[in-house]
Amino acid sequence: MSATMAPTADDLQQIAEQVWASYLDTDGEKPLIPLPPDKLSRDVVAGVAVKGAWHGLVLVACSSVASKEAAAALLGMEAGEVSEGDVDDALGELANVIGGNVKSLLPEPCTLGLPEVHNDADNDPWLDGDEICRFEATWMGEPMEVSVLEKPQGGETA
Repeated sequence: MSATMAPTADDLQQIAEQVWASYLDTDGEKPLIPLPPDKLSRDVVAGVAVKGAWHGLVLVACSSVASKEAAAALLGMEAGEVSEGDVDDALGELANVIGGNVKSLLPEPCTLGLPEVHNDADNDPWLDGDEICRFEATWMGEPMEVSVLEKPQGGETA
């Protein structure tokens, strides 16, 4: 893939910041801070597969605390009320929205798969691929990561 067809870390940062502001920080009180956290956490990883002229994954990874806070913000609930299903729905939706924005930077034609959410994903083969770009941030004191992985054509993405 040529560099002109791949999203950059700057692209990913801009997309993530816009999605956070639109979906999770509508009042401007809980911004996504583009500072890498002290330690990354991949307790919860949500992603969407991209297939077509380009094959890969767009992922959102965070701590379990951040996943509950994101679900609460997106669904208009208190963090203590959030269920595992709420977390899956909310992070899947964030991955889908970010994935759609990333897809607009990729060669056509491409389609997005349905969002998938993986817990404790350290050795998950679905997450294998060549990292194209990553954006690490801190949100509400918790680590967040958005990344794009490229997979070989015909590689399992969904």
